[in-house]
Amino acid sequence: MEISDDDDDVPQLSAHTLAALQEFYTEQEQQESLKSGPSYDKFTVGAVEEDWQLSQFWYSDETALSLAKEAIEASGKNGRIACVSAPSVYQKLKGLVGDDVTVYLLEYDKRFSVYRDEFVFYDYNNPVDLPERLQEHSFDMVLADPPYLSEECLQKTAKTIQYLTKGKILLCTGAVMEDLATQILGLKMCKFIPKHNRSLANEFRCFANYEIGLDAAS
Repeated sequence: MEISDDDDDVPQLSAHTLAALQEFYTEQEQQESLKSGPSYDKFTVGAVEEDWQLSQFWYSDETALSLAKEAIEASGKNGRIACVSAPSVYQKLKGLVGDDVTVYLLEYDKRFSVYRDEFVFYDYNNPVDLPERLQEHSFDMVLADPPYLSEECLQKTAKTIQYLTKGKILLCTGAVMEDLATQILGLKMCKFIPKHNRSLANEFRCFANYEIGLDAAS
């Protein structure tokens, strides 16, 4: 039998199918990367790159680790920790906590769905639209970093925090939000100053409703 070299005989995939295949392979690569262990490249969290269009600004490695350790210490034995819009802290927590500590990531970016049940899709515009497993007042520590420096964003994120927390709150946001953080959540500015991988125009600070164990250096 003679084999034809005519390209017309070879099945061709449509552009839509090729795009779908590429998306599938990309997701597979991200999941395999996360399974093999976290990667702390300068501007990535695990296999997910920083996306400024989603107002994502990763903490420096030192700050993320410091905040993760503080969250574990504050949550106590068999603690439950909620990271609200703070994926870089969540990533560090994954490498520190044992089976006795429960951690959830509430995040708008669905790329973090690779964390399966620990990922909760979160839109601050719907602050208490949360799954049943995140019961009201069930978290020993809520650590939050609202994605935008606006009164509206903080007020709506505060509703989420108030719903989740049964005690301690640690908020990281711009220093300009101090009065509002005190007014709606009863938080005080801490000495600890969070740092980011990229230099930001606005000064960022931490606010808490308890005495945190972090010093001023990050």
